[in-house]
Amino acid sequence: PTLPELVEHAARLFLGHCVPSTFSVLPTGEGMATFHYNLNGCAIKKRVTGEKHIYSTSLTYRPNRKPKPAAISHHIKCVYIRPEGWIPPFLIPAYGSAEGHGGLVFHMALLNEDLTGLAKSSLFPLGSFIPIWAAVDQKDHQPLLLLLEECVAATTPELQSASLVYPIITNKGCLADGKTGNSRFLPRYHSSAILLYLQSFKFALGEEVYIHCKLVAWDPEVFDIEKKACHYIKETGEWELLDDPSQSDLCKCCDSSCKPRLKRGVDSEPQGLVQNSVLGPLTIVENSETWIPSEFVKYPTVEQGW
Repeated sequence: PTLPELVEHAARLFLGHCVPSTFSVLPTGEGMATFHYNLNGCAIKKRVTGEKHIYSTSLTYRPNRKPKPAAISHHIKCVYIRPEGWIPPFLIPAYGSAEGHGGLVFHMALLNEDLTGLAKSSLFPLGSFIPIWAAVDQKDHQPLLLLLEECVAATTPELQSASLVYPIITNKGCLADGKTGNSRFLPRYHSSAILLYLQSFKFALGEEVYIHCKLVAWDPEVFDIEKKACHYIKETGEWELLDDPSQSDLCKCCDSSCKPRLKRGVDSEPQGLVQNSVLGPLTIVENSETWIPSEFVKYPTVEQGW
């Protein structure tokens, strides 16, 4: 092919939804397209399993515009092994203290029972608690608040229309599982991280389960019915806003519908402040002796883990 033809072909290559960053012609006369992007872009999906971080997307060649299908499609998967001695960023002093502007990196992981590090097992008896940690690495960005907008459990690492799911967080930040079970958010140690103390549930017992969450980085000074973290307090029979109980009226919609509305703010910035993350697989096994009535549940304090 001629050089113009090679360039035209390269322009029809996509990594996720990203186009090549550079293109060059090799001595053999073949063309080489190179993609230089962060792992939180290009529709790249991240999954945490055991000691591995798995990033996946697709490389496609589209001679025709959408909606016509791609002529060639290859699944791309990058696997990173956590280095020995790796600890979650929340254990690093002064983590997330930088301000300014810049790209973001989102994290999600299972913690051990006393919240001091990563979980060593992904097996949980029914009724026991699954500590889930999520955070956004602010780097040079302005201070941010991390929210879990939606979370569901599913038996597949990728959500599909036919997937059987169990709702955990719905309605723009309402911890629905906290009303039917004893799940709740734990107090924050920093606005850029959130701790979900999830009680294991009767869904896909004995099977591999994946937790799918939509993580949102937001202005820590602004809450509304779309940007919130609400959990149900059984002692009072009311919903409570994690970050400011005096504004818990924002959580009243959790029993109905927290309708979305257009709003300008930090989430409209083009740095990708929304991330879909997948955690798993984990397995819940039936063991009736582990079920704890709500009146006897003792939630750990943040100080126990730091």
